[in-house]
Amino acid sequence: MDALIVIFISGLISLFIAFAKKPALVLLTAVTGLVVAGALLCVQWCTPYTIVSYEGLAFDRSNIGFCLLAIGFALLVIVSGYAYFKEELEHTGDYIALLLFSLTGAICMLTFTDLFMFFLGLEILSIPIYVMAGSKKKDVRSSEAALKYFFTGAFATGILLFGIAWLYGATGSFKLDEIAAVIQNEETHSPLLYVGVLMILSAFLFKVGAAPFHFWSPDVYDGSPTIVTGFMAAVVKLAAFGAFLHLFSTCFTGIHEFWAPALMGMAILTMFVGNLSALRQTRFKRLLAYSSITHVGYSLLTILVQNEFTQNNLLVYLFSYGFSIIALITVALIVNDQEDRMEAFKGLVYRNQFVGFAAIVALLSLAGVPPLVGFFGKYLVFSNAIGQYPVLVGLAILNSGIGIFYYLKLIIVIAQKPEAGEPASRIAVPALQWIVLAVCTLAILLGGNVALLA
Repeated sequence: MDALIVIFISGLISLFIAFAKKPALVLLTAVTGLVVAGALLCVQWCTPYTIVSYEGLAFDRSNIGFCLLAIGFALLVIVSGYAYFKEELEHTGDYIALLLFSLTGAICMLTFTDLFMFFLGLEILSIPIYVMAGSKKKDVRSSEAALKYFFTGAFATGILLFGIAWLYGATGSFKLDEIAAVIQNEETHSPLLYVGVLMILSAFLFKVGAAPFHFWSPDVYDGSPTIVTGFMAAVVKLAAFGAFLHLFSTCFTGIHEFWAPALMGMAILTMFVGNLSALRQTRFKRLLAYSSITHVGYSLLTILVQNEFTQNNLLVYLFSYGFSIIALITVALIVNDQEDRMEAFKGLVYRNQFVGFAAIVALLSLAGVPPLVGFFGKYLVFSNAIGQYPVLVGLAILNSGIGIFYYLKLIIVIAQKPEAGEPASRIAVPALQWIVLAVCTLAILLGGNVALLA
């Protein structure tokens, strides 16, 4: 709870400092707040001590890892996007504060103990992103992204609330432990419970962008400012999957046989829709959007298979995915192609070797190529699921093979040698973005050691 308060206060201070039109001070405030929040969580990991506590939020070892990863991703996104934020001095504090407020909601979603706090966390997470998605006021696609994200998000929230109401009618409680006790102890369950669980499941599938509820994702990723796309892909997805696993592993294990077949079908559909759609993309962020949908399909395997390894496996997988996405988003910011064409990455390794190397490493990690951390993430998820769902894992491996094709296609573009007479202008990298790329590249290259320890 202490870390949550620090992040929120950092967002408030950033708003007020922005009046002085000193973006460097805003950045320093945000970074300091995130570092302090991370340090407080590390202390709490070692010693279960907190100054402020609230029964609706539980910061224990099972979710502190997710919180630390969310804070780390948010820190990298804010530092990487600083050059973009400071273009509008009067709004720099607004942008950074909104991301910090959204992170506050993410922390609530990762630590909730009752459905009230889960809903509040979801709304605190979502509303700032609705605003940020439409922050490019002169871009029609940004306005379209904000509207689509808002309407689909509101629709999913309505389904979620309706499902929670049905769940309350069946169990008489909003607290996770009490709901779980009712489901475990009753031999026959009310139809209200099944309807509520299906609605909550549908809402989660909307939020994570699983097929057939994925239709908002490509347009929102494409139209939003690039750095906001990175935040959605890394932090928002981490919070959504952390909450998804937390709720379904805590409350609904007693009726696993009811919702598991539906989720299995959605996982298969999501993997194929994401991969087959990604094959024909020519815009970079749309490629990332469909790639993200595919990775949602892989991640759903961790929700299906619930044992003592599930949480660590999901954490490692999201670790690998998040660092890869942030690296690629940073590369896109450096390339700075307003039309977001993949051709803009042509010959990137000749224009800046480090940036090209970082992009290739991130793409290979997303493809699951060893010995990068993406390979270990997929290996842990697939090996944990193969005993119960061998056919599903086989289809996931097939989809991983399909995914390699479009990742390699982009890698070829990046590594393509400029033709004779074609200028290969060198790309300058701002110091902060260089640091972000270095951190992400090291995490991707060395993260396999973390995976093995997990």
